[in-house]
Amino acid sequence: MLETELVCYIPKTQTIMRATAKTDTAQRVRFGPFSADLRAGELYRGKKKIKVQQLPMQLLEALLENPGEVVEREELRARLWPVDTFVDFEHGLNTAIKKLRQALGDSTTKPRYIETLPKRGYRFAGKLQGEIERRPAKPARGAGLAGKILYVAAEEEIECVVAPVDEKSREEWQRLTALSDDVGVSMMIAQNHLLLLEVGKPVRVLSASGAQGWCETRVLEGEHYGKTALLRRSSLRQAAK
Repeated sequence: MLETELVCYIPKTQTIMRATAKTDTAQRVRFGPFSADLRAGELYRGKKKIKVQQLPMQLLEALLENPGEVVEREELRARLWPVDTFVDFEHGLNTAIKKLRQALGDSTTKPRYIETLPKRGYRFAGKLQGEIERRPAKPARGAGLAGKILYVAAEEEIECVVAPVDEKSREEWQRLTALSDDVGVSMMIAQNHLLLLEVGKPVRVLSASGAQGWCETRVLEGEHYGKTALLRRSSLRQAAK
């Protein structure tokens, strides 16, 4: 009887061990002289551990999950910063990219690993050895912002923010912008498909669960009072400046 129990138990244990080993391996990837243990959040060059802060390491993980593909800046914002966290996103992301490149000894002019696509995002350009499991998609966040009054924000010396009135206008604006079609963009503004919202003016958030970090808002002051507009979460602040 004891022998029969052992025969049944050992294969089950081996199956569990193989599954565990596969999971661990799937979280370890190699590229060039580097290896990344994504489960532990650690980066190695050969056998030497490289000191990397949490945010740059999370950024590396996001890029490694999509090798050769562009990961847009807004996608990184939604992944690395909670929706109701108000920080200088542009500065934070640029700093994280800089620190990641320093850890990898990478160059901005001749990148081996981290490639910048201006106004779009970043791409991992290296060759991966090993598999990586993509992080399960998180449920949409942002319900906490709905109903709140926030303020239009932008970088210094910028007086107005361009805000499409709906998803269709947003897609058309992004298409024209990618084509450098300034005339087409001007026509969209003239036809009120794009609104120019003054920095510092209040808006009420109607929905914060839109695509790629966009919020649906209601304009509360100024020329476009009462109209709805889409604004990036990075273009909203808790206090007027």
